[in-house]
Amino acid sequence: MTSYHKAIRDKIPEIIKESGGKCEVKKLTDEEFLVELDKKLDEELKEYHESKSVEELADIVEVIQKIANLRGSSLKEFEKIQQEKAEKRGKFEKNLFLIESDEK
Repeated sequence: MTSYHKAIRDKIPEIIKESGGKCEVKKLTDEEFLVELDKKLDEELKEYHESKSVEELADIVEVIQKIANLRGSSLKEFEKIQQEKAEKRGKFEKNLFLIESDEK
């Protein structure tokens, strides 16, 4: 058997079993899972950098949403924070790139 020791999506054990494989999983506490999700976020970000795949971006968003949830923020609250930030600081719609500033 190959060792992975990483956070996985809920249906992965079923998928492995349906394909004739075996796996061992462990249910973590929220605190333990948050630690593993931070690692998973790094993994997904690395995969995105390598592939530039929109599918990897979807994985990143899924991990971020779960992290926010475990940190006490609902999807609605998370989206509200995004909106507030967009209103205060803007979005990334104009493709702006800062060269210099004397802001203190």
